[in-house]
Amino acid sequence: MKARTAVMAATTAALCLAAVSCGPSGGDSSHGKDNGRASSPSSAKPSGKDTSSPPPPPSPSTLPAGTGKVLTEAELTEAALATGDVADYEVTPLQGSQDTGTEKAETRACRPLAAVINGAPEPAATAAVFRTVMDRSEEGKDDQTVVTEILTSHPKGAAQQVLRDVRDAVQACAGGFRTSSDEGPSTYSKVELLDAPRVGEESIAYQVTGNIEGDKVPLVFQLVRRGSTVVTFYVADFVDATPPELPAEVVTAQLAKLP
Repeated sequence: MKARTAVMAATTAALCLAAVSCGPSGGDSSHGKDNGRASSPSSAKPSGKDTSSPPPPPSPSTLPAGTGKVLTEAELTEAALATGDVADYEVTPLQGSQDTGTEKAETRACRPLAAVINGAPEPAATAAVFRTVMDRSEEGKDDQTVVTEILTSHPKGAAQQVLRDVRDAVQACAGGFRTSSDEGPSTYSKVELLDAPRVGEESIAYQVTGNIEGDKVPLVFQLVRRGSTVVTFYVADFVDATPPELPAEVVTAQLAKLP
């Protein structure tokens, strides 16, 4: 299944957020490893650091501080990337984004990671907008670059809490974690902090290794905060399990549009 087809097949913002609607690990699944690849040349790299050590402090901003305003859904829509903002990339609403995932980590410390996989970072957002960003120059290729981004607004102080909780969870859950959901259990065997360009007022990038039909599937996330807005970027590789990388130009362009 090619990347575009996989994106259109997505019905939730859970594990297969930008690539495919797939079943839980450890059980029968109607979709599996041949569901396409969402990856790209670019930015997030393994940190090479022991994630059992204290996580690094928030990344300093490369832009002026955000206004701190809690954006409405209409304002998030205006601030979201659109086709033409990044050369060669097409931006469309994420199919099925109204149905976020239901995964819940068995270990409380790992619940922030499950919330991000669900497409619903916690503390809960007051508004959210979902987008799919695809490299049109790779149209028709199995490894077409496909990025999912989620823009969420949070009440005063809650956006900082989102990043803080995820940072703590990456450290606490380095050895992996299990979740349960309406569709059954899932297993994630590893969580690894990644190095990424310092953008926004603070950011964190990490890789979660998921198990789907016995295969290890790398899922890469980057969360960036600007003011009261958090942008979650997601890429995955369902073809050859090569750790995917986020295109830096997409991240930079999106952050530049936030007030």
